[in-house]
This record gives sequence, structure tokens and C-alpha cells, in this order.
Amino acid sequence: MNKYLKADEWCIVEEGFDPKNHRSSESIFSLGNGRMGQRANFEERYSGATLQGTYIGGVYYTDKTRVGWWKNGYPEYFAKVLNAPYWNGIDVEIDGIQLDLAVCEVSDFVRTLNMREGYLERSFVATLSNGNQVKVCARRFISMADKEVAAIRYAVIPLNFSGEMVFTSYIDGDIKNQDANYDEKFWDVISTDSQKGEAYLQSVTKKTAFQVGVGIKYAVTVDGQAYVTSDDDTIVREKYAGNRVSVYGEQGKEIVFYKYVAVLSSMNHPADKLLDNAKVVVKNAFQKGFAQLFEEHRSEWAKIWEHSDITIEGDVEAQQGIRFNIFQLKQTYTGDDARLNIGPKGFTGEKYGGSTYWDTEAYCVPFYLSTADSAVTRNLLVYRYKQLDRAIENGMKLGFTDGAALYPMVTMNGEECHNEWEITFEEIHRNGAIAYAIYRYVNYTGDEKYIEEHGLEVLTGIARFWAQRATFSGERKKYVILGVTGPNEYENNVNNNWYTNKIAVWCMKYALECMEKVKAANPARFEELIARMKFDCQGEVAHWKDIIANMHFPEEKQLGIFLQQDGYMDKEQILAADLDPAIRPLNQHWSWDRILRSCFIKQADVLQGIYFFEDEFDTECIKRNFDFYESRCVHESSLSPCVHSILAAKIGDMDKAYSLYLRTARLDLDDYNKEAHEGLHITSMAGTWMSIVEGFGGMRVKGGELHFHPAIPESWKAYSFKVMFRGNILNVIVRHGKTVIFNEAGEEVEVTVNGEKRRVAKNSKLEI
Repeated sequence: MNKYLKADEWCIVEEGFDPKNHRSSESIFSLGNGRMGQRANFEERYSGATLQGTYIGGVYYTDKTRVGWWKNGYPEYFAKVLNAPYWNGIDVEIDGIQLDLAVCEVSDFVRTLNMREGYLERSFVATLSNGNQVKVCARRFISMADKEVAAIRYAVIPLNFSGEMVFTSYIDGDIKNQDANYDEKFWDVISTDSQKGEAYLQSVTKKTAFQVGVGIKYAVTVDGQAYVTSDDDTIVREKYAGNRVSVYGEQGKEIVFYKYVAVLSSMNHPADKLLDNAKVVVKNAFQKGFAQLFEEHRSEWAKIWEHSDITIEGDVEAQQGIRFNIFQLKQTYTGDDARLNIGPKGFTGEKYGGSTYWDTEAYCVPFYLSTADSAVTRNLLVYRYKQLDRAIENGMKLGFTDGAALYPMVTMNGEECHNEWEITFEEIHRNGAIAYAIYRYVNYTGDEKYIEEHGLEVLTGIARFWAQRATFSGERKKYVILGVTGPNEYENNVNNNWYTNKIAVWCMKYALECMEKVKAANPARFEELIARMKFDCQGEVAHWKDIIANMHFPEEKQLGIFLQQDGYMDKEQILAADLDPAIRPLNQHWSWDRILRSCFIKQADVLQGIYFFEDEFDTECIKRNFDFYESRCVHESSLSPCVHSILAAKIGDMDKAYSLYLRTARLDLDDYNKEAHEGLHITSMAGTWMSIVEGFGGMRVKGGELHFHPAIPESWKAYSFKVMFRGNILNVIVRHGKTVIFNEAGEEVEVTVNGEKRRVAKNSKLEI
């Protein structure tokens, strides 16, 4: 761990500048608004270690795959959300000396991410090589009110001198991705332009032909008064456009440089109108001014927190952790564009390519169902529906036929772009998460129409895949699924991974159940779908039912547990607690061969299945499996602690539930896995929310009805969360010995608390 951040309920605070922490801080203090985002790079020039990152949702590049030996079925490319034209820069020269925190002496450094209002602020005193001292306070935000606007207020006070200050505000189109497979630059700059007080740059991606237009305008005040700049402030180079203004700074008087930014893409504007439209957007932002823009932005964050906040009394680190996770999720995905999804790193780094993984369906769906309008989650499902044809193509590339759909492990457009064979070909359980998300959505919202409109086609394609992927074993007289990688990626090419077999059978069951529902509710639509899918109602149904009835599920009967896969007990059984902390995480110290031969588990595998299907198992069964597998889990996936925390709460092990909650909540803040410098773990942050609401709060939706089974960590005084459910907003407050449920919006609602059905009237509370 690396605990260098100050605990605070609403802010992330870094006091003192340590260059060793800077790249991690660039990740942790990132900003975004669902449409675009940026790492917390300094505005002024910085010659130290940095990862410059500016990202635009949906704009990607098809970087040619790099593998040691090509195999049939490999994808041709790895899709990457690009490091886009850089608009953040404000170079500052003071009496001819460049302000650079890697060179000058830095004191009184404080960097603050204000999560309540959604801004990044930084203040410091810099002592330059000639002894001149300046105090700088910079604030910036990416607007939640206008998704194409950002603004910066950069204030400088000369402390012990008077002299010339030169500010250079610019857009840099000569940028690259650190993770480019062949060191290729992915952008071409189409045009650059600079006029008095403003500058523009338009770029296009190679291959994929996305275009981005960026516009900037600036204003300067000195001691609170508007400063009239010179006429000649323009800078234009081949891939660079900007403005340069010189200001005489008097000792003790504040100079403020305001930078207004517009970022537009061809996803939302005609390419030939990008710069014209950017001029309009940035002009409107300039005319509003920083204060009005910020107030509009702050107001949007107030609305978000009104229904998304979780409060914790008596544990500041736990409180800070959950708010940080919610904040990053909400600024990564807002749900107003069904073409976008939730990349594992969001807008905070390049790792994983910024693409869509099964994380969205398995972990993020519960969060958005409860904290946003149902249309937000529906858009996540529609995203996959629109890629169904590509999923069928992906299946065909691996030899599947007749409409069998294999959703990709990694994608931007529905086409598989992950090129590690043990993942691309074998981690097929991802298909089940897509189906399970449909089930969760319908169960939570009651939107049965979704099955008719979109869901049944997806479910059928997925079920067809499982029916073809299963093999009948003459020796076992059972169906088996061979050569897979389960959620535990520290096991590759195994046979009969319990979770994979479990989710496969469930997918076929659920598809059949939904067919019957559609057939009963809308026979005409059912017949239309059957014809479109060329579905054999007799042959395919009979085959699915045979697999469902005769699937092999490995067990260790002596221990009373489900076996992670065939042969797991052949491994030397060592507990994670017996490992030397100096060799953790294992994936940074051991060879892959050694990891694969060990019993250690990267993340919930059997326990992932128990989490999804817990109603099928009694508490003692859950406890046996939890105790066995959690003790062998090294939690080296960000997705691991949350599932374990929820199940620990389920079996009453609150100490374990709490410690694992802290691990998921503060995974990036305390850098548990020593990788925060690469970007944050955005999708696993939804698991932090799940750890409180589903873990401690015990919230479940069963048969379309809300259930709670609240518990509270011993060190907390109280906690509260809100859930939006079928027109109701319920505020649940849990204290030691008491649970209070307020029905803040909606009509009377029935809930089950600790197994007892209760009713909560409109605008009233229930105390238990």
C-alpha cells in the first residue's frame, strides 16, 4: 500500500509534492463528464515522469495486434480509446524562466479533488533558480452541464518580486499513446488556426477516421481588473495552435489566466462543421464566464449526489472511499448515449484500451439500476443488443454456427479485439454476464417489454453458443465444457470450471423461460422472432433441456464444496496468508508457469457463481465454500474484494466483510495492487457500492420485490444509502439495533426486512 493521501469525507487531498507519487496522483485526481475526461496533468510544463492523457468517449483506434505467434481466430487489432489532442496546457514563463515543478523548489503544495462539486484544485509556492517566488492556485473542471466544455482558472501571485509573466495557452495535436504496439502515432492533424484570444485544431484518427475539433479562448485579469492583451498573440505550427500573452506582474497582485475549452467529435457533429461548431461552443462558454459555468456544473453534481450518495458515520477513510468510487463512476458514464460504455480505466489511463469488458454487466449494472433512471441501464443493454450480429460473427470465427453468439472479452464496436489466447478463446463465461444483466434489469425494473424488443434475441444467441460449446462425455454420461478459463485467470485451459458450467446451464434455462413469457404475452411477436432467428422450437429446446438436466458439476464431497475445476485438488494446497508479503502481488513476482501450477486464485470464481445464484444454496453451503476459496484468494483482481465482502456479510463474518470492503473502497487511493499509476479501476468501483448496499445492507430483488437484511460494521456509528426502485426513492439508514427506511418519492411500497414483509407509505418512514 501507499497511503499518502489525507483522509477527508468529501475531498481527496495530497499535501506536499513527491514526484514518486505524481503518476498515481494523475490517475486519482482525474476528471470526466461521461463524454470526455482527462488525467490530472499539470497545466504548466512538467519535465518529470508523467502520463499525459486526454480521452474522448467512443473515439478509438484499431492498433494492429502484437503477438508472438499468430493463431487462427486471433483478432486483427486491439481497440484503444486514444490519447486525444491535449488542451490543458498553460506554459508559464517568469522573467524568462520556465515554471516547471520538476526543476524548481516546490513548497506548500496541496492538490485537492473536490468530489461534492466536481473540480480539481492545486496550490503551491514555487521558488525559481533566480530566487523569485510565485504562489499559484489552479482550478479546473470538465462540465457536467455542457458535455463539450471545460474551464481552467490559473492564478499567479509574485511574492518577492515584480516582473514579466508570459502565459502560453495551447492545443497540442502531436500526441501519442504510451501503449502503442508499434510506437505509431494514431492521429493526423487536419488544420490549425489561431486568432486574437482564441485558437483551434482539428485532428482525424488514422484508419477509423474519427475527427475531433478543439477550440480555446482565454481572458486575463490583474488584481481583479480585466487586462487588455496585445494584438499579436497568435501561435500556429503544424500540429499546434495557441496564444501567447505577456503580463507585467506586480509583487503581491494576483494575475488570473482563464482558459475556456470546447471539445467536439464527429460522433456528434458533421466533420465539416466541427471547427465552426467548436467556435460557437467555446464562444458561449467564454461569454458565460468561469463563475457561471462552474455554478451550472456544481448544480449538476448536486443533483447526482442527491440520489447517489452513501453516508458513513464514524469512519472517515471508509466514507472517503465510497464517495471516491461513486464520483469516478458518475463522471465516467452518464447513460445518455447508448453508443458508449464503461471502460475498466474510464478516462484515467490507457491500460485495457478503454474498451468494454464483462465488468459492465457483472458489476456496474446493479449500481446504475439503483442510482439512476432505468433508461441508463437499458442503454447498457441496448449497447450489447446492437452488437449481436458482431457477437455471432465472433462465434463463427471460432467455428460456431447457426446464430450462436459469443460476445467479445474486449470490444469497442462488438468485434473481439483481445489477443491473449487463454482469454480470447477460453474465458467464455463472459457470455453469461451479458445474459445475467438482462435478468437483473428485468427483475429490478419490471420492464418485461425489453425481452420482447431486444432481450430474447440476445439470450437465444448466447444459449445457442453454450449448447454448441458443451460436449457429451461418454465416460461420464454427462455434458462437459472443456478448455476454458474461469473468472480466476490464474487458471488457464481447464476442464469443467464450475462457474462456467453453472452460468451456461442458467443461460439456457433463462432463455427458455423468456421464450415462454414472450409466447404467452405477445404470440405475434414470438412468431416473428422465431422466424427471424430460424429457431427450431422442438430440436433446439430438447437439446438445451438435455444439457440442463445432465451437466457435470465438479465437487469435493469430502469437504462439501464445489470444485473450481477438474483436478483443482491435485494442486499443492497453500493458504494466501502463508505467502511472504514481499512477493505480492504474485503477478509482479512469479512466472506465469508458477502461477498456473499454484492453487492461488486471482478473484472470485466458484464464489462468483454463489453470489449470482445464492438462493440455490443454504448458508452453511455458502460458508464452506467461502472459507475454502477466500483463504486461497490473493485478490489480485480489482473485481475480487467486493464479491467476497458481500458473501462474508451474508454468512455473518462482519470483520472479513469490513476488511474486504476497505480493500475495494480504497484499492486505488491506497494503491493495494501497486498499479494506480496506470489508471483507476473504474468498473470495480461499482463493486464498492455493492459491498455496502448488497453486503452490509443485504439488499436483494427477489421476484420483483425489495428485500433487506441490514448489518453494520462494529466501528461504524451508522450508514445510509438510497435506491431508486420502480418509481420509489428509498433512503435506508442503518444504526446499531435499528434500521429506518424513508419513502422519499413514490407511492406506498412493500419491502421485506429480515424476512418480514413491511409496507412503507408515501412520504413516511418505517423503523425496525
